[in-house]
Amino acid sequence: MTGRLGQGRRELLRWAFLGIAVVVLVVFLLAQRQSIDVSYGRSPSSSTGVEEGSAGELSDASVPSVAEMTALVAADPVVRLPGSTARWDERRVREATGTEPVRILVAPPGLDEDERDRVRDVKNATVRVIGTEVSGGIYQATADDLPTWRAQFATGDVTDLLVALIAGLRDEPTPPDRDELRWREPTGSELAAVAADLRATGLHIGAGATLTELPGDSARNAFPDGARYVALPPQRYGEPVPRYGPALTRLFPGTPIVVMYGLWIEHHGPAADFAELAGASFYGQFGGRLSRYDYPQGNVLAAYLNRVTDLRYSGLFDRPLPYRPIDPLRVALPALPWLFAGCVAAFLVLSIRSLRRPDGGPGGWRGSRRRGEPGRLAGLTALAVEVSLLTDARSDPALARGIVKLQAARAALDEDLPDAHVRALLAEAAEELDEVARTVGIASYRPDLYLRGRLS
Repeated sequence: MTGRLGQGRRELLRWAFLGIAVVVLVVFLLAQRQSIDVSYGRSPSSSTGVEEGSAGELSDASVPSVAEMTALVAADPVVRLPGSTARWDERRVREATGTEPVRILVAPPGLDEDERDRVRDVKNATVRVIGTEVSGGIYQATADDLPTWRAQFATGDVTDLLVALIAGLRDEPTPPDRDELRWREPTGSELAAVAADLRATGLHIGAGATLTELPGDSARNAFPDGARYVALPPQRYGEPVPRYGPALTRLFPGTPIVVMYGLWIEHHGPAADFAELAGASFYGQFGGRLSRYDYPQGNVLAAYLNRVTDLRYSGLFDRPLPYRPIDPLRVALPALPWLFAGCVAAFLVLSIRSLRRPDGGPGGWRGSRRRGEPGRLAGLTALAVEVSLLTDARSDPALARGIVKLQAARAALDEDLPDAHVRALLAEAAEELDEVARTVGIASYRPDLYLRGRLS
């Protein structure tokens, strides 16, 4: 009974190891993915492409018919439609145009595709400005540096874009850009009002700004330790702009400061070491959309903060990453092949022991007994099967008695009965089969000869 219980436990343990090995193999294979990940960490930012009209970028502004706009442009070299925001240095543009007439049609931002197509269909307009997007003929002028983007999105200044487009239309060299934006230090009262809000809530929203609240997830991912935000409306073209960033950095040392002037965003402080890269990559990608649409400041700020998060996760700068919970599968994955190999090895070892039955369990053998009796039993059983085809009424009784003895020997082996008992049963079975062989008259079926032939 003890042998049977021990063998049962071993069988259970053996198949348990095999089951674990199969589960580990399946988990390991499912965890393998053919993918390319070039980031230092997996950024949680959610910046994605959007369809037109799905992010609040379309305004209520509209434009007249093509015929009406054609008539307006024919009557006046510069036509500003209601809601237009683009401004420029008229002296520089006059110098660029020279004596050759240039007619400019200026439309508001936030037009849908059909309205923009109507503006482009005005054939007598040399230059078309939609929002701050400048185009004419087959050309479109696009900003490619931070000063030009800053002037364009903070004050609506398109001077450099107009000058570059006119030069392109005339096949002339493009003149160098100029930084038209002028800065000034904020006054004491201006700085005090902003600082009071930042101390109270961390956010100052100036009169005329469209930001209503911070984009929570984007702000937390971009600056896990917190930042202070200032949102201001687009600044008046041609007037000096209060430079809040450096002044607030002195008031709040060690805290990132994010300032919005219209759709222009910049940040200062300890996290500003990649501000230039963040601005260049953000406006380089989204500048075209921002120039022709009328996005709310909240949407633009969320997209910008997502870009900051992407840069922090890129590994380009030595900055700590936000906390990420430990993924147990990712941590355990390197150990799974070893666990699989160990379970397979344990299964094989237990399988070999089960075959040998070294502990004397059911059907097993100890020492020389278990190495000989099972083989002799198998040989005599095979002999009984073969000779049964030749027996007749005279030899059938001896064959039947031999088979009974072989069945008794099998039962004795399974029940782990004493060695002498098993050998006695096999000897009696051999005697009965020897009588069968002599009766049928075939000497090769005598047990000694038959078993010797099998072994040879």
